[in-house]
Amino acid sequence: MTHYTHTPVPTSFTDSTPLLLPARLERDVIVPQPGSVRLGSDTLSGDQARQAAEQAARDDLIRRLGIPITADTFFDDLATEMATQTGFLYGMVNLFLAEQTFVGLHNPPADSGHLIVGRTMSREHGWCPEVVKRKKALPLPNVHASPRFSGNHVVDAVGIEAYFGAPLLHQESGIVLGTVCVIDPDRRPLSDARRLRDVVLSGSDTAMRSIAAGVPTH
Repeated sequence: MTHYTHTPVPTSFTDSTPLLLPARLERDVIVPQPGSVRLGSDTLSGDQARQAAEQAARDDLIRRLGIPITADTFFDDLATEMATQTGFLYGMVNLFLAEQTFVGLHNPPADSGHLIVGRTMSREHGWCPEVVKRKKALPLPNVHASPRFSGNHVVDAVGIEAYFGAPLLHQESGIVLGTVCVIDPDRRPLSDARRLRDVVLSGSDTAMRSIAAGVPTH
C-alpha cells in the first residue's frame, strides 16, 4: 500500500468554529416525529417545504427499518474497513437526522496529532449533503480542484483535501438515508480515484444489505 505523509492539524478550536464537533459522550439523537418541522418561521418557502417533507420521510423510514441512531459496532467496523482499504485517516457511516450522525466512525489514533472528531455535525457542513442531494457518489481526490467544493468549512477546520462519499440509497422508496464516506488531509492522484470510489460504493452496498437484513446492534 502506498504510504502518505499526513500533516498534523490543530486538535482544538475556538467555540465559534462551526464545524465537526470534538469527541464527546455518546447521546441519543432525537428524531422529529414524521411531518414535524423545526424552523424559525411559520412560513416555508417551496424549497424549505420540499426539504422538510424529504426529512420527515427519511426519519420515518429510518424508524421503520430499525436502523440504530447512535454509535453502532457493526457500522464502526465498516467505517474502519473503508478507511483501511483507502488509506484515509477518517471513515464514516452517516445518517441524516436532525444532524449528520456518524453511527459508524473511524478516527486516527488518539496520539497521532490529528483531530479526533465526534459523532455529529451540522447538516450544512461537509460534502455529504451534496451526495444526499444528487443521490450519487462524489469522488473528490483533490477538493481544491473545483471552486464549488473547495470552499468548505471542513477544509480549514480539519485540513481535509480528499473526500470520497456514496449515498445510502433505499431503492424501493428512492429515499437517501445518509452516506458512507472517507476523508483525509492528503489529496490523492486521479489515477487512484476509481479504486477509491469503488471502495465507498462497496461500503454503501454492505451497509444497505445489512439494513435490509436487520442491522445487528451492539
